[in-house]
Amino acid sequence: MSKGSPGPTPGFLVWRLANKWRVAVDRAVAPLGLTHAQYSLVASLYGMQRAGERPSQRRLADHTGLEALYVSKLARALESAGHIERTRDPRDPRAVQLRLTEQGEAVTRQAVAVVQDLHRQLLEPLGGLDAPRTSAFTDELVLLLDTPLAPSAPNTENSRNTENSQGETP
Repeated sequence: MSKGSPGPTPGFLVWRLANKWRVAVDRAVAPLGLTHAQYSLVASLYGMQRAGERPSQRRLADHTGLEALYVSKLARALESAGHIERTRDPRDPRAVQLRLTEQGEAVTRQAVAVVQDLHRQLLEPLGGLDAPRTSAFTDELVLLLDTPLAPSAPNTENSRNTENSQGETP
């Protein structure tokens, strides 16, 4: 936060909220043997499969916003746990397709139910899942997520010194 700011910045608040929700989901899905990141992967894969897709790791990375290398690591761990199957894409031998196993589908359905209950609790201050405030909040988040970032300016020594003198972190 800068010295001139009357309170926390929006970026700081988004970061804190994301961390709070990540920790809450981690705790909620831990009894099912999943982490928040693994849950994000299997829940997304579950939804994509229900829509008739058999996504590649790259497609799933794009969908979740996770780095492709991280998706690959998560997929290997989930495969070892018996939750997903990884196979070569017959159309592109470099690509790996993912599919939930029967066990993975069962665990994912349980995890989705647990996380939906958690979301009800977390969104109660806005009036609940179906409240107008929750809908407006969701719309604002989608707007921010859909807005492309401008290319970063070169990181010069002068700009770092200016930021540091204003109390901002580099």
